[in-house]
Amino acid sequence: MFVWSKLSASRWADAWEERFAGATDTTLVITSFPGRQTIRVEAYCTTQKRASAIQKQFGGSVRALKNQNWAAHASQAPPPLKVRETFVICTARTLAEVAKAKKAFPKREIIAVPADMAFGTGHHATTATVLRLLVDAAKPLQATGKTWSMADLGCGSGILAIAAAKLGATHVWGCDYDPQAVRIAKENSTRNDTPKVSFTQIDVLKWQPKRTWDIVAANIFHDVLEAAFPQLLSSVAPGGILMLSGILKSQAKDCLAAGKRAGFVVDKVITKGKWVTAMGHAQAARK
Repeated sequence: MFVWSKLSASRWADAWEERFAGATDTTLVITSFPGRQTIRVEAYCTTQKRASAIQKQFGGSVRALKNQNWAAHASQAPPPLKVRETFVICTARTLAEVAKAKKAFPKREIIAVPADMAFGTGHHATTATVLRLLVDAAKPLQATGKTWSMADLGCGSGILAIAAAKLGATHVWGCDYDPQAVRIAKENSTRNDTPKVSFTQIDVLKWQPKRTWDIVAANIFHDVLEAAFPQLLSSVAPGGILMLSGILKSQAKDCLAAGKRAGFVVDKVITKGKWVTAMGHAQAARK
């Protein structure tokens, strides 16, 4: 077994937990030190390749652990996640595993997202909440037969964009700052038979939207949301919906206040555990 480790500011503990949520081949351990603002983040991995991939992405160091019982550390694959009456999210990787999931849940759409590089399988509270909001928002659009579009900002595994395509969105686009996330999102799109979804590597803080979308989802860290509100709001079509997540309860007041100053009108706030998700729209421009 191999372990990757890195020292980090304690304020990023929840962000590390979110990044590794749902990973089946990695066990995350965070150690805090009384009186210090530093934590030690460790990821126990079954293979050196996995540990080295994390090191390449986040820095830190990797060392081999001998005479360890990995079975005592290993995480179990998360169970299938049901989203309303519409989806089942599972970690199936192969076509055979996907077929097995479809047989087990014949009345639901399957979204298969293996826990590669810890980019999220949909089981984290933030992603699961946005998935439910997305299903709800798509229903009236499906009922009217209206064509609609969706943008997934900070796409990670691409799960939200994939879900939008399966819900009937005719134009779906996702982006992420991390090129590895973009690569995996593309793989997941192929795995889930949504090849028309496009993904691009983009820094949302430097992004200048050249079009708008009916639904925009941004499941990213609160400080990025606060800085990127002008771009986020300008990407929402008139009458469209903006979904925000990745916000801790302790951060929500300041984050949503920043959104309000930028013209974000909150229609709904959902708290799940220590995480907050907000849905709303862009304030109409004054004439």
